Amino acid sequence: MNVNLPAPGADERAHSDHLASLLREEIASHGPMPFSRFMERCLYAPGLGYYSAGKAKFGAEGDFVTAPELGTLFARCVVRAFEPVLGSVGPDAGFLELGGGSGAFAEAALLALDAAGCVPRRYMILEPSADLRERQRERLHAALPAALSARVEWLDGPPEAEWEGVLFANEVIDALPTTRFTARDGEIYEEHVVLDGEGRFVRNDRPADALVGGAVRHVERDLGREFEAGYRSEILPQLPYWVQAVAGSLRRGAMLFADYGYTRGEFYQPERTDGTLRAFYRHRVHGDAFFMPGLQDLTASVDFTALAEAGNSAGFGVAAYMPQARFLLAAGMQEFFENDYLALTDEAARYRLAQEVKKLTMPDQMGERFQAMLFAKDLDPAALPAEVMAADQGARL
Repeated sequence: MNVNLPAPGADERAHSDHLASLLREEIASHGPMPFSRFMERCLYAPGLGYYSAGKAKFGAEGDFVTAPELGTLFARCVVRAFEPVLGSVGPDAGFLELGGGSGAFAEAALLALDAAGCVPRRYMILEPSADLRERQRERLHAALPAALSARVEWLDGPPEAEWEGVLFANEVIDALPTTRFTARDGEIYEEHVVLDGEGRFVRNDRPADALVGGAVRHVERDLGREFEAGYRSEILPQLPYWVQAVAGSLRRGAMLFADYGYTRGEFYQPERTDGTLRAFYRHRVHGDAFFMPGLQDLTASVDFTALAEAGNSAGFGVAAYMPQARFLLAAGMQEFFENDYLALTDEAARYRLAQEVKKLTMPDQMGERFQAMLFAKDLDPAALPAEVMAADQGARL
């Protein structure tokens, strides 16, 4: 056990031990497990994975804080950016949120959509976790007027029928099971998980298959250099297929992805020799992916150049790309902050509001570490948010 992390309780330990036993059984039966499979089981194994079990994940009681948990400013800025798109699509527009988290974003967004007079016909939440889905349902039914909460529906999978509107995902791609690779002797190897003599999880490199090897070679060609021997990082060879799956039925509209990450050149810096994989446990960040399976979040930063390529493959064009702070300011944060600040009379509330802005926009907080990428498909340029388009830094990709 990592001695620098808080010890789990007896029930938590039993929960983790159960999942670890299943992982060991699978490795014993089928051989070395690709790290992507290990991460998928740790996060999404039914009833046991981090996102599919009942443990609190978000906010002060969980393991990390997302932008929607800080207050309503983030969601209101996203809605402001989507307003012209929804207006262009018309009354049949839909809103699809990927991974609803605690429901904080949906609550603030629906209220903002209502205030702006552009409530979509359907507010869809694609949430694979039954536990999170129930928490979202309870929160929204308690917090929203009945007419608004009635617009919300939960999906087991992406919409199959064609639809028009907007898609939003905050901190979703970083939670996709990532492939770990390394270069050695001019060859590409994929990281696997095996058991040592005492049954502990350890990593083991095996020759990469054609899909992984091809994806890594594509990155090398784009960078104009080969990875040095021993260089280790992450890649999502499944990303184009994932984007096509979640957005392929969106016939006309826009998509916005917000996540922590980099352009490809920044992601694969020669100095970043062990990638971006990290674990979150009780608001502590560490590098032990094998610590207490099922009790911690596992995540890797996003290669936004790869996301742009995946969006293009799915028929979307990159409309704008920029750091989160730049996006929020272009989408009206200053106006929202000033109006809220003047409306508040309690100094403690004003302080919390100022702290919310600081965490969302400061470079050492979420402002520069997080990026925003806006895609568009079959939209007139006038249907895109002008201020956001003017702030575009897509040339960095």
